[in-house]
Amino acid sequence: MLFRQLEYLVALSRERHFARAAQACYVSQPALSEALRKLEEELDVPLVRRGRKYEGLTPEGERIVVWAQRILADRDALKDEVDVLRSGLSGRMRIGTVPTASGAVAQLTGPFCAAHPLVTVEVSADMQSVDILRQLQNFELDAGVTYLREDVSEGFHTVPLYRERYVLLLTAADGLARRTTATWAEAARLPLCMLTPAMQGRRVLDELFARAGTQPSPRLETDSVAALFAHVRTGRWAAVVPHAWLHVFGVPHGMRTVPLVEPTAAVPVGLVIAAREPGSVMARALTDIARSTDVASALERVPGDPGR
Repeated sequence: MLFRQLEYLVALSRERHFARAAQACYVSQPALSEALRKLEEELDVPLVRRGRKYEGLTPEGERIVVWAQRILADRDALKDEVDVLRSGLSGRMRIGTVPTASGAVAQLTGPFCAAHPLVTVEVSADMQSVDILRQLQNFELDAGVTYLREDVSEGFHTVPLYRERYVLLLTAADGLARRTTATWAEAARLPLCMLTPAMQGRRVLDELFARAGTQPSPRLETDSVAALFAHVRTGRWAAVVPHAWLHVFGVPHGMRTVPLVEPTAAVPVGLVIAAREPGSVMARALTDIARSTDVASALERVPGDPGR
């Protein structure tokens, strides 16, 4: 059994298409198909349902692909350990983050890259929390930044980073812009743009609106916090945004932010890595950075605010 055959199987499971899997592995489709046939012969079980086109993995194939992901991850971890012993940490680290936290990731990647100059960091922003956890389990990510809620199970290690709180973002001409606070019930009556219901950040907001005894009816939905700012700028919309994003954009000209109360809420956000041994060298290194970096204090500093 060759590592390359396992890579082909994992790619086919991910791409669900022979041609795309072959392209991802930089081989021809016949070469990939033949390698998988040889793997089936060696294991003496069928792995792929074959018809006129790809029809999925067999039950045996679904089980084997889990082992393949684990074996390949352990191989990569071993190579990383050897590289660290020889010349320091190098390679590529993969981070996934939910949209509301993607602006906070720079607080970790900056010091990480300074400490490990041979590492390239790949950040996948605007991910759903469930996809981050799944990809951590499937060895497709080294670390994630997401909400520390009940769906982050015992299969993960976490490092709290900050507590997400919320402000109402609106144009300076809006009557609420002159207030020191606004209630969630008042926000629900505005023409809101919000994240899509599939995003956990949206589900958090829906829970907070429900606690206030109200339900918003957004006219526009998006999977990007940056898009929320862009739509509020047009003057037609308002949005509820995480305060941490003010560290990225500040309060743009012509807009105002008003803290939301009744209820006042702060939801924990943190670094999440898979709980396995020996685990990813990259994940351990990023965890060390997270534990020594005061992300919460950094995110309180709003650009252009002389009071901070």
